[in-house]
Formats: sequence, C-alpha cells, structure tokens
Amino acid sequence: MKRDEVEFNDKGVTFREKRLIGGTDNFVFYSDISGVEIDNGLFFATIRVIPRARPEIVLNNFTKGDARRVKELILQNVPSNRPDAFR
Repeated sequence: MKRDEVEFNDKGVTFREKRLIGGTDNFVFYSDISGVEIDNGLFFATIRVIPRARPEIVLNNFTKGDARRVKELILQNVPSNRPDAFR
C-alpha cells in the first residue's frame, strides 16, 4: 500500500497522490485553501483538502496522528487562520 505524500514550502503545499503506476502532483497556495477535513477509518485516515475554485484533493493511507499533524500544519499557514493575517 502506497501512502500519499505532502510537501510544505513557504508559499503552499504539494500533494503527491500515489498510484500503482505513476501518480499526480497538485500544488496549492495556502491562500487558496478553504478547508481541511479528516476521515478516520479503522487503521488509517484520509485527508481531504478543499481548495477554492478547484476540486478537492484526497490523500489516502495516513496514520490518524499524521493526518491530524498535516491538517494542523496546513491550517497554521492558511491566511484566515494565521494570527498575523492582518499585520
């Protein structure tokens, strides 16, 4: 089972969805993210990133703890959630 990947940088997040052959990379600016949801299964969690004006990005096979941490890190950088958003 391949686990999808998340890569953070100063401007946004790259989501790498793994497939048996190949996969897809999606880059989203933090300012374009309107929400992050987690669907918990029995053993693993699915992360749903909701960008503005684009289809949601679904990332699979994360541990529940990793999924919570990814959500936390993304939301820390989304301008509407940052404490310094209006400075």
